[in-house]
Amino acid sequence: MIAPMDGFHLSNAVLDARGLRAVKGAPQTFDAEGFVTLLRKAREEPETTVLWPEFVRELDEPTPEAIAITPATKLVIAEGNYLLLDQPWWREVRPLLDDVWYVDAPRKVLRARLLERELAGGRSRKTRSVAWTGATLPTPSS
Repeated sequence: MIAPMDGFHLSNAVLDARGLRAVKGAPQTFDAEGFVTLLRKAREEPETTVLWPEFVRELDEPTPEAIAITPATKLVIAEGNYLLLDQPWWREVRPLLDDVWYVDAPRKVLRARLLERELAGGRSRKTRSVAWTGATLPTPSS
């Protein structure tokens, strides 16, 4: 079962209220505490069904409780760009994982893939090119 970090995007209304919509996708635009809380629950309460949010690109919003991690689930793969960041809440992810695989790619390739994904989701090239900064592309910590 894939447990994507993308479901923990803050809603557009929250991003607007905090003045963060222009940097949507940067670490501070995710509910890292919520991610850690549900990941911990999935790990520590295997007899419980955990309802995980999913990000719907066509809506450009997270959808709560879209993915069911049931007691029958044998493997949960947590994936996302910021899971190894040494920042509050994100640093709590690593101890909850049995194994970590970091996929490295040149920043130029990452930017091209991000742009392609966002254009496919309906965003304009100009809007996304302006919004990207080094903070939106992860670098590994430990």
